[in-house]
Amino acid sequence: MADGRKLFPTPRLIAAALIAGAAVGALAVYVTSGLSGNNAADISTSVAASGDNACALKTERARQVADAATGHVAAMMAADPPQSLAALAFNGPDGTPVTLAGHEGKTLLINLWATWCAPCRAEMPALDMLQQEKGSDRFEVVAINVDTGNDEKPKAFLEEIGVSSLAYYSDHTMGAFNDLKAKGLALGLPVTVLVDEDGCLLAHMNGPAEWSTPDAFSLVEAAMDKAG
Repeated sequence: MADGRKLFPTPRLIAAALIAGAAVGALAVYVTSGLSGNNAADISTSVAASGDNACALKTERARQVADAATGHVAAMMAADPPQSLAALAFNGPDGTPVTLAGHEGKTLLINLWATWCAPCRAEMPALDMLQQEKGSDRFEVVAINVDTGNDEKPKAFLEEIGVSSLAYYSDHTMGAFNDLKAKGLALGLPVTVLVDEDGCLLAHMNGPAEWSTPDAFSLVEAAMDKAG
């Protein structure tokens, strides 16, 4: 249970960290090439288009969920229109390629982060607490590390700060970030998207947030309540 501790810096520090992260991101993120995740090539264009058509019918649901984004998570914007992210590709905890399609049936809060991104590092304990508080067979925080290189540095960082509830996901190709960037969803890191049980984007935001607060818990509850 959350104990009311503030796990995130003051607004002034957040702003400073965000500026620093954006500056680094401009060099470390946008120089990458390619618009596909690890195994996105396995998903046909026709399947993706069909998913987008089905997700587009969820405009009202996306608006209702975004209306629940208040206070510390008020930056979360409704998807306009909702679109399928089922083909978003990355590596699972065992290192094998997966897509969001493999998480069907769960509402997901997907967060892309890197160890060189100061705001990402600052919000990781709160994301861990959100998973601890709300994680279930209906909801998961999917924090995807996008450091280039290997898993050694990000795993050491998570161990150092005591993250214990988040499963470790990664994409060292930066494909997942570039996929979101191509859809107009990612400007830098961190970037967070809220996806429903069918892999449809409901809401999204750039920048950090207080994920261990009642505001964040209420947003997750609203997203799950609208399921089905």
